Amino acid sequence: MEGMVSKGKPSPRSAVKPLPDAQVAKLAASHRLVDPTAYYPTGPRTPNEAEINAQNPKATKRLLAGVSLVFRASCKTKAWGLEHVPETGTFITAATHVTMFDVFVPMMSLFHQGRRPRYMAKAEMAKWPLIGKWFQLVGMQPVQRRSGKAKDIVDTSIDIVTSGRPLTVWPEGTVTRDPQKWPMSMKNGVGMIALESSRRLGYQVPLFCAVTWGAASINHWWPWPRKNVVMCYDAALDYADLLEGMDGWGEEPPVELADELTRRIRVRMTEIMAEIRGEQPPDGVWDYRTMSRIKE
Repeated sequence: MEGMVSKGKPSPRSAVKPLPDAQVAKLAASHRLVDPTAYYPTGPRTPNEAEINAQNPKATKRLLAGVSLVFRASCKTKAWGLEHVPETGTFITAATHVTMFDVFVPMMSLFHQGRRPRYMAKAEMAKWPLIGKWFQLVGMQPVQRRSGKAKDIVDTSIDIVTSGRPLTVWPEGTVTRDPQKWPMSMKNGVGMIALESSRRLGYQVPLFCAVTWGAASINHWWPWPRKNVVMCYDAALDYADLLEGMDGWGEEPPVELADELTRRIRVRMTEIMAEIRGEQPPDGVWDYRTMSRIKE
């Protein structure tokens, strides 16, 4: 999402403790945890047939079945909040990016809820053997993360949202470099997309945070015993106050408003992740540019 090349290295899997069964039980006491590897886990829904038929339905069905099989075999995946996924209309999902593996959780969950979002993903994924072709078939929008491409990414994203299709973005732009794997600093692309799409459509585009934790501790060569993976698909984030006066913005939303919306997304992601992990987040935010923790 950010028009940048990778910087630094993520902390190793050995540094991440698995999510304990006791913590999952605690979450289950506060939320209705469901299995997102199955169709319609929150109850009967009306699938968006137009979206499904427009996005390579046979290839998508095969990919979804394969991804679900892998998740069932390698981890115990639970989610709450999937009832928030709209049955119709456009919306934006802003997802955390702790590992490459966990990007499949919101995708699989939304597909099982009868929606077919487009999603912004780094262009290198399209070149992955075998699965890269599937990614392209099921709605991946390749992102060239080189410098100078950020505006093109934002413009393409706005076009997707205003065309009526849902969009999933990973606003950190790459796997978090926070050594403790909390959400790190984000550029304001996701804020620009939401604000400008809302202005063009004339209403606040629903914006949801999807936070996944647990996949970072999985050994993908030998994943057993299976680890816990939990995702929260949060209620829509209200940013109506930032849309006041949008008819007078000029060519694009003010930078300070996009910055503020992006900040709210990161803060909310951190709050949800803290609940899932049962831990207190560190003071400050990990800054990608300086590769250090900074005060807010």
